[in-house]
Amino acid sequence: MEMKREYYEDIQYFKKKWVMVVAAVFILLLFTIPIYFTGYSLFILNLIMVYVIVAVGLNILVGYTGQISIGHAGFFAVGAYAMILLMTLLHMPFILALVLSGFISAFFGFLLGLPSLRVKGPYLAIVTLGFGMTIMHIIGQANLFGGRLGLQAPPLDVGVTQLGLSWVLTTDVQKFYLILIITIIMVVAARNIMKTRIGRAFVAIRDDDIAAEVNGVDLLIYKTLSFAISAFYAGVGGGLFSFVLSFVEPFQFNVLLSIIFLVMIIVGGLGSIVGSIVGAVLITFLQYSLLKNVRELPVLGDWLVAISQKWFTVIGLENFNSMILGIIIALIIIFEPKGINGIWLRFKKYCLTWPFK
Repeated sequence: MEMKREYYEDIQYFKKKWVMVVAAVFILLLFTIPIYFTGYSLFILNLIMVYVIVAVGLNILVGYTGQISIGHAGFFAVGAYAMILLMTLLHMPFILALVLSGFISAFFGFLLGLPSLRVKGPYLAIVTLGFGMTIMHIIGQANLFGGRLGLQAPPLDVGVTQLGLSWVLTTDVQKFYLILIITIIMVVAARNIMKTRIGRAFVAIRDDDIAAEVNGVDLLIYKTLSFAISAFYAGVGGGLFSFVLSFVEPFQFNVLLSIIFLVMIIVGGLGSIVGSIVGAVLITFLQYSLLKNVRELPVLGDWLVAISQKWFTVIGLENFNSMILGIIIALIIIFEPKGINGIWLRFKKYCLTWPFK
């Protein structure tokens, strides 16, 4: 494998011309997706892209900085509710409201990052878990947030009505292109962040925070910054999520959602932007498409129904969704701790070193 000798070699996007061609073709294919998918499938694709944004942000915190979080559904909720309130109460333009939603979530992320200076590991996990549960119950009780009934998202107007410019997106296809552009921007931004001094400081903290501090890395700044950036991504994802569903209610943002976000990056591969994307795509597809209706699974469907009728109840048949998902996750973690990205790295290494392996 080639060694990098200059900083430019590390930050360049395309190391070879064929990589640039493949990337261009892939992006063009992404923009043609609405030609092949419609209806519910397009809705799932919109949801996948939202979760990709959240997963990439969470991997910056967990995979690159080594700080655990199982309360990211709280930041996700803050972004979703802030987006709706900013557009309905303050009549902000969409782009401004989306950015501010991210910064509001980032502020909460900064506050939550402060305890990471004193606690780590399972103790930090409990702190983040408590944050996620607290946010869920606060928005469920406050009238400003619609209480348990939630809030209806306003029309998705990407124009600036104050200047007389209006462009309301009503279809899933229009939303798809908007979310796709934002997702690409967020992924590229995350990749750039990890190639800067900030990203290298995150990795240093993950590897050994004491050694990083001795070498001049300010733990207060970089740990809280990592939480803030990760929360910003969750907030942007939450803002888009409110328009994908057109409605939000507090118990959508439960502990299970935080765990699913964590599962996405573990399955995809910690410390990998590409792994975050693959993990979010795979887990969302399994949840909302392949395993959504257990009865319709090829071959396995009838078998699982028979088991349910004999040993359980047909009413609980949908629980097989979570069971199968759990088994898949367990197998990936046991046999490939580095996730799907680890499989790709081994395959790439094999190809580059063959036949001298």
